[in-house]
Amino acid sequence: MSTSSTLFPEESDIPEPFRFDVPLETAPYLLDGRIMQWDGEMERVDSVIETAVDGVYTPKHLGSCPVMDEAAGAAAVASTLAAWDNGMGLWPTMGVADRIGHVEELTRRMIEARDEIARLMLWEIGKPYRECLVEFDRTVEYIHDTIDALRELDRASSRFVEESGIYAQIRRAPLGPTLCMGPYNYPLNETFATLIPALLMGNPAIIKAPRRGRLFFIPLLKAFRDCFPAGVINLVFGGRHLVRPILESGAINVLAFIGSSKAAKALRMIHPSPNRLRCILGLGAKNAAVVMESADMDLAVSEAVSGSLAFSGQRCTALKILFVHENVVDEFIRRFNKGVAKMPVGMPWEEGVRITPLPEPGKIEYLSELVGDAVAHGAKVVNPGGGEADRSLFHPTVLYPVNSDMRVYHEEQFGPVVPIVPFRDVETPVRYIVESSYGQQMSIFSDDAAEVASLVDPMVNQVCRVNVNSLCQRGPDIFPFSGRKDSAEGTLSVDDALNSFSIRTLVAAKDTPRNKSLLSDIASNHKSNFLSADLSA
Repeated sequence: MSTSSTLFPEESDIPEPFRFDVPLETAPYLLDGRIMQWDGEMERVDSVIETAVDGVYTPKHLGSCPVMDEAAGAAAVASTLAAWDNGMGLWPTMGVADRIGHVEELTRRMIEARDEIARLMLWEIGKPYRECLVEFDRTVEYIHDTIDALRELDRASSRFVEESGIYAQIRRAPLGPTLCMGPYNYPLNETFATLIPALLMGNPAIIKAPRRGRLFFIPLLKAFRDCFPAGVINLVFGGRHLVRPILESGAINVLAFIGSSKAAKALRMIHPSPNRLRCILGLGAKNAAVVMESADMDLAVSEAVSGSLAFSGQRCTALKILFVHENVVDEFIRRFNKGVAKMPVGMPWEEGVRITPLPEPGKIEYLSELVGDAVAHGAKVVNPGGGEADRSLFHPTVLYPVNSDMRVYHEEQFGPVVPIVPFRDVETPVRYIVESSYGQQMSIFSDDAAEVASLVDPMVNQVCRVNVNSLCQRGPDIFPFSGRKDSAEGTLSVDDALNSFSIRTLVAAKDTPRNKSLLSDIASNHKSNFLSADLSA
């Protein structure tokens, strides 16, 4: 068993279904429809979880991944450009039903690797196993919903319209070569949330795997290869030396990136024509909760605990600062700390665990600095065990009272640190949200209709989702997911994503018998994948 001073296990204590005995030492990547073996620089991939043999702890070795270079980036661009072929390639000109068939086959192949993908994600980023399975299942559901949405979109745009003597059919066409870059915290779901709509709309894509959360892509390589024409998907691994030549080429028309606003700005400016580059960006957030005096305390505490600490606070939609009315703040903290104490802390294979090791290098030191800075400026750690660290595991830490002199008031902590700010006048949290450089979501906890209304009206012009008596979240995926300010660019949802990766395009002709006969022949006899068979005006 693990020692009393640590929650990290001995190798012999790891449950059999979760043991990782053989590292993935291969170096595959996907280029131009072929699985290639990288013979250049490799990077060791270790787990966020340390394990012990005879009491000696080391990070669990998981395998190695390619560190691909400028030449590899250029090769990926060349393959993607060939698949695009100036919009005349097989994939961008393929009919909607056929593209859907390819994506459905990919989904079937993915499902076969569900358990393997979840286990690799668990070991590499420390996500609780149940949450890994939820992420996988949600991704599959998202694919099915997106396919259904595309079918509906295709039906809705299949009729010719007539206006002022002009017949036209208005449909959506692809934008071109796309670069998809997902984050470490939801490496499967967030990557596929951009990849799938990009593919379905006819765009060939380069997937640049995250620096953490990348090994699970290896079981998908054969599916990517087998399910799509050559060059429609190129999967590469590496860092800035790989990404720079991809963007510098000017070949990329769409950048789909989930990460920091600083990184997004740098990526955009690498492109020689940044004004031409369509960007779909999911960036940072500092979502605030406002707990009013009238709030149902049981509900507010329950939602705030989960909202701020689920997956150790590593969600862009997490509640990252709590404003609580001074008349109820003491009661709120008392109950909040009880809720925090009930959140299981441990290894990601443990049933019900919520707080697990953090995968970002230097994260423990960063969170410790935030806590130390807050304490130096007058805050206290108000929950038992707060601020304690065990290797890569940081215990939930509740800070109170937090003020604007503290770094944690302004910086997105992206970890299990919860700053609580007391307020007397609701103008305090309102002003915070107005002045914040982020604008993704917020939560209001109140049972007073007039109070809620007075906050909703101004806040919908500051953030893109106002949650009433509930935590911040992305789903359901049919709802728009976006942000103002430095939090996002573009909108992701089942419907919005299809629009984000395409552009409205039309075929038009004057309303003459000759033209109508011509268009009828093309559409009715399926001579075009763009024009449909319904010519009714």
